Amino acid sequence: MANIVQGDRWSRKFHTTSEEAPHLVCFPYAGGSAGWFARLSAHLAGDVRVSSIQYPGRLDRLHEQPIGDLHVLADEVVAALDTSRPVSLFGHSMGAVVAFEVARRLQAASVPVPHLFVSGRSAPHLLRNAGVHLMSDDDLITVIESLGGVPPGVLRDAELRAMVVPVVRNDYRAIETYRCAPAALITAPITALAGTDDPLVPVPAASEWTRHTTGTFAMHELPGGHFFPVGQWETVAALVRRRLCGEVF
Repeated sequence: MANIVQGDRWSRKFHTTSEEAPHLVCFPYAGGSAGWFARLSAHLAGDVRVSSIQYPGRLDRLHEQPIGDLHVLADEVVAALDTSRPVSLFGHSMGAVVAFEVARRLQAASVPVPHLFVSGRSAPHLLRNAGVHLMSDDDLITVIESLGGVPPGVLRDAELRAMVVPVVRNDYRAIETYRCAPAALITAPITALAGTDDPLVPVPAASEWTRHTTGTFAMHELPGGHFFPVGQWETVAALVRRRLCGEVF
């Protein structure tokens, strides 16, 4: 992983790119951290200025209280962002919904959002409470492992388990209690990415993101499960670069 070259309480940056380059802010999945996007940043370095959001309650923000309401989380992120220039957004899984809510707030404040990328998440009006946040610790860990979020057996370590499980439970509570009206819209173009073997997000459910923009919509299917970007960051970066740097498909 690249070293952090700059950042603040909320934002982590892994590579130096011109301030004039298009800016992309990335949002991790439930239980995830900013560093998950370091490889995307590496592939886009020099062309796109990538920042990644570090949610409270993990890694260097471990001693901060996690935020259990996605609307509150979006408010906090917007308050921390530099909104003096246009900003595009990329979110994976839970992060896709956070990015969508941030986009709504930015556009309400007349901040240009050139593009929203949503990865590994059904359209927000389709989300329902699956009850994962109510499971026992053991069952919650089983869910995480089944999706490839952590290697099997890693969370058998009691100390690591005590740090990770409460944060993951909080994030699942936040996404499972979130509600979005089918009529919630942004004007920014949306590109949705879905894994062909994702057990959580059928491709038709990801395609429903088209309902939430008055702009253009594109749908891309990539091989893999819920964490399909891992091992395919170069492909994902190419899609982002084409959208943000004016290249034609």
